[in-house]
Amino acid sequence: MKVLMVCLGNICRSPIAEGVLQKKCKEAGLNWSVDSAGTNGYHDGERPHPTSQMVCKLNGVDISNQRSRTFIKQDFNDFDLIIPMAEDVMREIQYIAREKYDQEKVKLLLNYSFPGTNLDVPDPWARSEAAFHEVYSLIEHACEVLIESNTSTKQP
Repeated sequence: MKVLMVCLGNICRSPIAEGVLQKKCKEAGLNWSVDSAGTNGYHDGERPHPTSQMVCKLNGVDISNQRSRTFIKQDFNDFDLIIPMAEDVMREIQYIAREKYDQEKVKLLLNYSFPGTNLDVPDPWARSEAAFHEVYSLIEHACEVLIESNTSTKQP
């Protein structure tokens, strides 16, 4: 399984989601490929936000080697799941991908935790440290459900 986490700038939410999902996959013995991207490209090549890095490190996740990159339409060929952090990001993905857009591959992250609600992971940029902790918690739970829903062997 190849999963791409996507937010606006790829320095706050999606790097956390990439790091958390990678850690959980490793713990579960899953050989998944996880990456992240942003839709605006303003931070291409930059490391994750310092507070994102700090909050992850406090939770045993090292995201310091990640670098921001821009989401491209080719990502629909390269990934099985494309997970936007928010509805505005999902619309940008659709706009960027145009004819490559495949709604079967796209699911808002918090729909794993709260099915059918279309809730956004709040953008913690320029907010308090507490906002980053809240985002980490939301992402962590959603990643647990994402793994469970994609590895379940339960039969109907």
